[in-house]
This record gives sequence, C-alpha cells and structure tokens, in this order.
Amino acid sequence: MADITAAMVKELRERSGAGMMDCKKALAENNGDVEASIDWLRAKGLASAGKKAGRTAAEGLVGVAVEGNKGVVVEVNSETDFVAKNEQFQNFVRDVTKLALAGNGDVDALKAETMPSGKSVEEALTENIATIGENQNLRRAKTLSVGEGAVVAYVHNAAAPGMGKIGVLVAIEGDAPAEKLQSLGKQIAMHIAAANPLALTGESIDPAVIEREAAIAREKNADKIAGKPADIAEKILKGPVDKFRKESALLTQAVVFDGKTPVQDYVAAEAKAAGGSATIVDFVRFQLGEGIEKAQSDFAAEVAAASGVKQG
Repeated sequence: MADITAAMVKELRERSGAGMMDCKKALAENNGDVEASIDWLRAKGLASAGKKAGRTAAEGLVGVAVEGNKGVVVEVNSETDFVAKNEQFQNFVRDVTKLALAGNGDVDALKAETMPSGKSVEEALTENIATIGENQNLRRAKTLSVGEGAVVAYVHNAAAPGMGKIGVLVAIEGDAPAEKLQSLGKQIAMHIAAANPLALTGESIDPAVIEREAAIAREKNADKIAGKPADIAEKILKGPVDKFRKESALLTQAVVFDGKTPVQDYVAAEAKAAGGSATIVDFVRFQLGEGIEKAQSDFAAEVAAASGVKQG
C-alpha cells in the first residue's frame, strides 16, 4: 500500500471538496491514486464533478485576439507568476498572439513565424528565457472563424489588455445586428469562463469522459440496480449520465446569469428580439496551466537540504 502523505490529502481535498477523513480513506482505498480517489469520492456522493477541474498548475499568460471574423487564443507558460507581470514577456505574448491569427493553431508553424524584431518566434522565446531567467514554453494555440456572424473574445483575470488567466473565444453565426452578436458573444464567453463546458453539445463530449461518468453512476446506484434486468438497470443509469451531458455541454447549460434558460435558447431568443438569428457554432476556452502537473515543493525543506541542516 502506498504511503498516504499530508500533501496528497491536501491536494485531494482541494480538488474534490471532500472532508479530510474522507480523503484519507479514499486514498487508502485507491493505493494513493488521486484520480481514482476522486472517482471513489464522487461515487460515494462525497465530491462534485466540477471540483476536479480545480486549480491550475502552471504560470504565464493566455492571449486572445480577433480580426474580422477570425479569432485566436494562445497559451505561453512560465515558471512563476512574476514573469506574467514582466513587460518583455507580455510583449512577447501580444506579438505571438497577433501572428497566430494568420495560422491554424499549429504551434510548430507558429514558432517559425517572424516577430517584429526580425527574429523567429522560437528565437525570441529562447532570448526571453536567457534574459528573464525562467524557462518558458509556447504551449498551444487555437483559431476559430465564421462566415456570416462574429467571433468574440473574452479574457478573465486580465493582466494586461488581451491577456490573462483564462481566454475564451465564441463563434456565432447569424444575421442579427453586429452589435447584438458582439454583446451576445461577450455574455456567452463570460458564461464559458465561469461554467467551463466540456463541449458544444452533449453528443460531442469525449466518450472516455462519458464512460467514466457511467462507471461512477453504476457504483453510486449499485443498490438500485441490484437484481434488476439489464434493460431496467440501463434506464436507471441513463438518467444521471444524461444529466451530466446536459450540464456539461455549452448549448444545454443554463446561462449563469439566470440559472434556468439553456444557452442555445437564450441566444436564439435574444437574436430574434433584435430582428435576426444567431447560433453558437463553436467555442474554445484556455485556462492557464490546465492539465500540466506542477511539482509541489516544500521551500523550508529545500533550504534545509541546500544548507545541510536537518529539519526536525
């Protein structure tokens, strides 16, 4: 059995919202595997689905830019939040984001593009690392475009114009007045930043995520389905999975500012009232550092180790 450390319990508490003793038990039951422990807690009704998206694990900035009916969002990582406040780093993110507008989200191709200084993006990044003194990485980029309609950008926790901790793009097609499409796009982009939908529709959610939810529902409802015919058991399990699809897909989520109207209905009604039509066809949401594992360090222990002094 794996040793359960205080740091493991702390991480599980922060990511699941469950109590300390429940977290310790979950880790013990799952041999210290945090992801499996989150599923175990959720199956026991002790954690919520949303908590696992918890905190980010890297620093830097997410940049957004829109030109005409095309938009781009780019993530550039650094080791500390101090670099995100550095003017040289911010200028790099701003310039790279503008360059990315002409591309298709291919990071390798973007690294070969020429910066205003005449250097390639990769050369400028290497120079930044040398002069700022921290490792940095151009991690990802994504573009969205529409024919008739608008692409609208939004930055949450902005550190400077067009860059911050969360960057969102919304692609809306329709013939509603331009100002209406812009205001709708801004509202829905703010919703996306807050609600973090997994996909545009329930059907387009990653099948692996749905399988995981089905497994959790099966364990959570084990008593209800025990001894039931397979078709009846499937009907019982279908309810929570369908609910998860509805609450995790952008178009069927309730808009955060009224808590009841599905996003797709809200957009259609607002556009119709303005004398036109509007449909959300795509979106992208980059949250700084999501999916990156960041080593947790004990600063006091590092100092003690460096100085040869034992803690105790």
